[in-house]
Amino acid sequence: MNISVCMATYNGEAYVVEQMQSILEQLTPDDEVIVVDDFSTDLTVTLLHSLDDSRIKIYLNDKNMQQVFSFGRAISLAKNDIILLSDQDDVWIDGRVSIMLNRLHESGAMLLSSNQEFIDVHGTPIPHHLDALTSKDSTSHLKNTLNIFIGKANYFGCAMAFRRELTGLILPIPSYVECHDLWIALASNLAGSNVHMDDYTVTRKIHDKNFTDLNRNLFMKIRSRFILGLSIIAIFFRIRGWMKSLNDH
Repeated sequence: MNISVCMATYNGEAYVVEQMQSILEQLTPDDEVIVVDDFSTDLTVTLLHSLDDSRIKIYLNDKNMQQVFSFGRAISLAKNDIILLSDQDDVWIDGRVSIMLNRLHESGAMLLSSNQEFIDVHGTPIPHHLDALTSKDSTSHLKNTLNIFIGKANYFGCAMAFRRELTGLILPIPSYVECHDLWIALASNLAGSNVHMDDYTVTRKIHDKNFTDLNRNLFMKIRSRFILGLSIIAIFFRIRGWMKSLNDH
């Protein structure tokens, strides 16, 4: 199975080359990396071109559209059987691709989600405590959905791999969605086709430009729950048609 890696970039010149190199060394000549750059004002695009690798396909937004749109666009442009998502500033762990492809194939699921470890900008491991996804909860779809809704399920796009068929359910991503990864995780759980992997497959680099402040005010928390509720309803309305299209093929 050939893979498409989907990456959204924005002013990532400090880290994107290291990340891209960790990806390319795990790909075959028939794989591809779809990069959607979100109107960067630094050297991100220039550096990507300098790698001079035909597997890297770069698309430019004509204005800043934010991460959810950019990832949605990248996914829509992917051509291969399996899609892996990637942030611009992480590092893939050796063997990540083969481990994830084998587990996804064995499971028969549409989506595989793994775990991640954390480093600082100097490569030093740092404590960043998150509840890990566990393989024993893979088929607990209702529990997983509830945990997403209440903010307890740590699904991250950078640790995901999914089958191309899932794009028929997740695309287009509605403009009100805050997090593309939670949207994808909701879709796979509501469709009953989700698997967790206990392993760590990506090293996430924590720095001042990607640090998330968890101390959000009450209004923001209520707004996020409302958006997740809308997302669940929207996915429910899509699932029947998506499953019919799968059966027809």
